[in-house]
Amino acid sequence: MNVLDIQQVSKSYHKSSKKGRIPALFEVSFEVGPGQVFGLLGPNGAGKTTLIKCVLDLIRADRGRISLQGVPSTTVYCRCWVGYLPEDYVLLEYLNAEQFLHVVGQLFEVPLRERRRRIQKLLDQVGLAQRKTTKIKAYSKGMRQRLGVAQALINNPKLLILDEPNEGLDPLGRADMKALLLDLKQQGATVLISSHVLAELEHICDRAAILNEGKLLKEGTIEALTRDQSLEASFIELIQSARAQNRALAQEGQTP
Repeated sequence: MNVLDIQQVSKSYHKSSKKGRIPALFEVSFEVGPGQVFGLLGPNGAGKTTLIKCVLDLIRADRGRISLQGVPSTTVYCRCWVGYLPEDYVLLEYLNAEQFLHVVGQLFEVPLRERRRRIQKLLDQVGLAQRKTTKIKAYSKGMRQRLGVAQALINNPKLLILDEPNEGLDPLGRADMKALLLDLKQQGATVLISSHVLAELEHICDRAAILNEGKLLKEGTIEALTRDQSLEASFIELIQSARAQNRALAQEGQTP
């Protein structure tokens, strides 16, 4: 059984000043199997974050079906199966890492004894065990990102969703994040990653989907997507081709 199943998902938004709607997703379909690290790729405005929010039921798709472990994602208890690190998030800076993870664990109703065990394990895993009593406000961007991954894992999720986990990180921070993601992969975690850092995803992901203007251009294994070139080169080639086709259709007066 797939951990995540997305079938024919479409979503559009109301225009703020005019009648009509702005399309964000159009009939997107793919599956994420257990133990897979799946990359969700696309330029800015491709619809990646919209799709993630649909999976999390933060917004509802207009059409299509999304299920987690075979259960519709709109089912309330499905949210307990997902760990999520958004692109923009707020940490409780007046707490230290240990205190913060206790707060998140309580929200998931993890019992105290089990919570303590998980927190120590997670802090070791993300490399923050020696800084667990340091206030979060003193953390670097890389340390905050690692703590963000730890909070997303506190509930032992069946699916971990990371939205731009490398955003704003320096080379050392990206190296730490890559090592952490490889560690999660070796442990058999199921991960959906949205990222622009394609060179690093190429060595982490098993499969990937490439979106452009809300449409799925291609989905498959990293080997099938790259062939004899890098993932970044394949990505640029696909996006440029799609945009050229859209321009040609627009000149002919057709809707892309």
